[in-house]
Amino acid sequence: MLSPKNRPPKAIPYKPPHPGIYLFTEKGRALYVGRSNNIGARIRSHTHNSNNTATLAFHIARDETGKTKATYKKKGSRSDLLNNAKFRTAFDKARKRIKKMDIQCIEEKNAVRQALLEIYAALQTGAKYNNFDNH
Repeated sequence: MLSPKNRPPKAIPYKPPHPGIYLFTEKGRALYVGRSNNIGARIRSHTHNSNNTATLAFHIARDETGKTKATYKKKGSRSDLLNNAKFRTAFDKARKRIKKMDIQCIEEKNAVRQALLEIYAALQTGAKYNNFDNH
């Protein structure tokens, strides 16, 4: 994945031929590994205006605002955080930042190998925003 074939999210084809995993990097630093059955659409969704699809932007905003604890209560929930002006600003800034990040993809059809590859890539690259904690 750490090949020189980096490309920004807008350069990813809408429908890659196969599912797989993807890696967001910034200035050579691994930030996030994800997986999807439609890599192109999933990568672009990281810049959407939704806390449920823009996962990386949400992680970055949590990190920048110090709001790192997940909760299942209304206060501090994802939608509550987006109503907080400071958090919302950080989230919107992160979505713009992601559009400039480099992306690398590996196609993998098998769902089990895809899941294992995602974990392996996240661990090997030290991707900052991946965690496999239970919530």
